[in-house]
Amino acid sequence: MKRLKIILLVLLGIYVFGGVALYFLQEKFIFLDKALPADYQFDFPSDFKEVNLSTDDGARLHALHFTQADPKGVILYYHGNAGTLHRWGEVVQYHVGLGYDVVVMDYRGYGKSTGSRSQSSMLADAQQFYDYTKQFYDENQITVYGRSLGTGLATYVASENNPKRLMLETPYHDLKSLAQRYYPIFPVGLALRFNFKSNVYARSVNCPIYIFHGTEDEVVPYRHGQRLYEAIPEGKAEFFTIPEGAHKNLIKFAEFRRAVEGVLR
Repeated sequence: MKRLKIILLVLLGIYVFGGVALYFLQEKFIFLDKALPADYQFDFPSDFKEVNLSTDDGARLHALHFTQADPKGVILYYHGNAGTLHRWGEVVQYHVGLGYDVVVMDYRGYGKSTGSRSQSSMLADAQQFYDYTKQFYDENQITVYGRSLGTGLATYVASENNPKRLMLETPYHDLKSLAQRYYPIFPVGLALRFNFKSNVYARSVNCPIYIFHGTEDEVVPYRHGQRLYEAIPEGKAEFFTIPEGAHKNLIKFAEFRRAVEGVLR
């Protein structure tokens, strides 16, 4: 009996230690950030300018603004949790090639963006770049686009404004339920400091919503996209299934490209 108690106490200690570590290290798990030197020079095939915005709490937010003659509109792009604008600037070349200007920001701690992160600061930053975009385009020209982590931010921004459309690539229902999938034995809901509630934000979105999800998504399961779609009032959203599509490779599928290009037309 004494040995059993010792074993249980050891297991309890490991569990408590794991929970504490998860709480304090959660940013490391959620945000796979990387800094870039302030003088880093970007090189892309299309015209662009670098944008730097300051926040009330002293952070500096960095973005790229791709432009072209006579654009069809602008795509405000919120990227995933890995990589900086060095990578995402290449990703959005596809959208530039469809005739759209693109504004894509780096979150705090990514690339040349600075500042400490919190859920409220990230949502405010996302809104600040919507306000920036409105300086150059009417709202009926703005497509808000979110990918992976960025789908929560994009949905929030669309719920607070009146863009032309909202497009979500590999979205989650809410970040808490996604995190619970990875750490099922811990009370994630009590520990998580970042819970972008896409399912809640989406109910207040007035523009059309388009969701794209692959059936073989290994990071954000296909069911998450389905659940988010089901949480949206009927008639406001359209769901595109990409058979065999994974989390990072939807662009390789003709079904995905046809769907995206059809929406943007």
